[in-house]
Amino acid sequence: MDSETAVSAAKITSPLPGAADARNGVLLVFGAALVWSFGGAIARGLDVGDPWTIIAWRSFFAALFLLGFMLWRDGPAGTVRLFRTMGLPGVAVAVCFATASISFVVALGYTSVANILLMQAGVPLIAALLGVVFLREAVDRVTWGAILAVIAGIGVMVSDSFAANVSFIGDGLALVIAVVFAAATVITRRFSGVRMTPAVCLGVIIGTVVGVVLSSGLIVSARDYGLLFLFGAFNLGLGMAMFATGARLIPSALAALISTMEPVFGPIWVWLIHAEVPAPRTLLGGGMVFAALVGHILWQWHMSRRTALPLPN
Repeated sequence: MDSETAVSAAKITSPLPGAADARNGVLLVFGAALVWSFGGAIARGLDVGDPWTIIAWRSFFAALFLLGFMLWRDGPAGTVRLFRTMGLPGVAVAVCFATASISFVVALGYTSVANILLMQAGVPLIAALLGVVFLREAVDRVTWGAILAVIAGIGVMVSDSFAANVSFIGDGLALVIAVVFAAATVITRRFSGVRMTPAVCLGVIIGTVVGVVLSSGLIVSARDYGLLFLFGAFNLGLGMAMFATGARLIPSALAALISTMEPVFGPIWVWLIHAEVPAPRTLLGGGMVFAALVGHILWQWHMSRRTALPLPN
């Protein structure tokens, strides 16, 4: 092999420029879904009747976490610069995340968790369609198949809990969550050069203001303060930071697809922490979702390795 061929082979066998970013994006979005999945277990332990009080404190603690993280990472001047440069895309993402987090807490008072989870199953499909329309992202047949498998799996998970009565407000808010979350995913991917951590921070600041204005009272017990801190800083703040960072590194459909691991892990934590044994259909549907996601990720890994194979001499 001559020197020119050796150099060419070295370039081809070396990691692709975006390979590390894509891997980090997958890990970050998966981590966000894992963190978000603790939300049901934390909320189950709260003894707060007013949803706006929960929204106010949850958003406040999330804002403190995100501001502290940016100040530690970027310093005061860098943090101010991030807010100034996020532009309209950042404001749009902030509004999307604020709408989703507020709607989630309010919707729990009108409809079942099962109905909300079922709507969330549609997020990958909505994100894929928005990505095709606005980003011209090609979605292959394997990804479409994984999306449909995820929707079917979550449908099986929640099929035991369907109620005869349909709440227009609750189910409408659940649909809003799915749409705005998918939109935030696509915007984050479209403007991948813009750091979206300040955007999600602005989103929880909006949630704090809305919660404080509409709350009937902000005084809660010391135990609830602790749980609300976890609900805000860990579940909401850390999860949003990881998702906003990772979603700009991978296709919109894949980011939304991986995030559906949240309703898969959620019942497991409630089972382990609160001794609520999941129904057989929950386990079956969760297994379907998990298998679809793992299969899709392994397929992508296989294709990336094929792309990186050296050319024959």
